[in-house]
Amino acid sequence: MPASQYTVSDVMTHTAVAVGREASYKEIVEVMHQWKVSALPVLEGEGRVVGVVSEADLLVKEQFRRADPAPLERAEEAAKAGAVLAEELMSSPAVTVRPAATVSEAARIMARKGVKRLPVVNDIGMLEGVVSRGDLLKVFLRPDEEIEDEVHTAVLGELTPPAHIACSVEEGVVTLRIGRRDNRAQVPLLARAVRAVEGVVDVRMQLEGTASTTA
Repeated sequence: MPASQYTVSDVMTHTAVAVGREASYKEIVEVMHQWKVSALPVLEGEGRVVGVVSEADLLVKEQFRRADPAPLERAEEAAKAGAVLAEELMSSPAVTVRPAATVSEAARIMARKGVKRLPVVNDIGMLEGVVSRGDLLKVFLRPDEEIEDEVHTAVLGELTPPAHIACSVEEGVVTLRIGRRDNRAQVPLLARAVRAVEGVVDVRMQLEGTASTTA
């Protein structure tokens, strides 16, 4: 039962704001403030991503402003506290994602690495854009009618043997009404397939003769 797979290239911001290795601390702060972003890719050459500098990297300076010299185990933070250039402040290598990655894959990378934004790079590491958590949520802006059409064509239309299952979508929540004569053994597989459709918030199964259930 195939379903749509939105990719990073479908939702990312193609015009990315970035800085070079030699960008100063103040310049980085100014760019972040101007563009309302929390992190910036750091580029070298013609646009290869070599790192990312974030608000967390910048705030180390404030954290250590009145602190005693850091112990050895915090030497990296102490070094960032004294840094004045992007190449000294950045986290490297950068956590990146490819344009062809699915939205789900990008979300997993963000969650695993604890980052809010990912530079989008091509096969040779050149910057093509940036994808943020907010960008990944764009899939939930799909109209209910569009989601319903896809459930009918890409999921219900692929059932073998064919089933006469009614489908409705409201606020991204898909409700499937399954009759007594339909194969109820397919319900778990059907729920997974519908949940895989981009923009689906939840799936509810209404089996004829029983109360509605959340799949």
